[in-house]
Amino acid sequence: MTLDMFIFVFSAIVAVFGATMMISQRNPVAAVLYLIVSLVAQAVLYVQLGSVFMGAVLIIVYAGAILVLFVFVIMMLNLRGKEDLGDNSPPISRATKYIISMLMVAEFVFIVHGSVFSGPGGGMLEAETVAGFGSVEGIAKLLFTRYLYPFELTSILLLSAVVGAVVMAKRREIHEQSDSGSVSIDNDSNEGVK
Repeated sequence: MTLDMFIFVFSAIVAVFGATMMISQRNPVAAVLYLIVSLVAQAVLYVQLGSVFMGAVLIIVYAGAILVLFVFVIMMLNLRGKEDLGDNSPPISRATKYIISMLMVAEFVFIVHGSVFSGPGGGMLEAETVAGFGSVEGIAKLLFTRYLYPFELTSILLLSAVVGAVVMAKRREIHEQSDSGSVSIDNDSNEGVK
């Protein structure tokens, strides 16, 4: 097994593992972090296929911007759940954390080794690629011609989700303020009657 094939299989396993752990988490923040792990592993796969732009988009746009937005909305709505930061975690959870940490370090070492010590291929798989695969021009042509309406609908969906989260958070804040304000008014009026 060559180094490129090993990195490909390893990244695929990490991507599937991160996606599986994401859907099995009860804590939304942990689910978002596992999704970031899965997206980084998928970015490695795109880079190996010769689509550096798509790998960068996965990390910058999805792992960088959209998932940070998800974490912001989770924090705003206070959906974090119990945060013990691993103090009372079961042994299997601690073992999983150590294994994932070692796998991520090993993946980093393989990426550095493949980029520094490899030949002219730069650690890329030697497969035939379609002309324009993963290039900015090819993606832009598809995105703004054939997939223009789904792209715009996705942006509207994300915008409406953020607006809905802000409205829900403000509504709860106004409701909490009105509840605390009515209690203090009732106590003041009862004291005046006595």
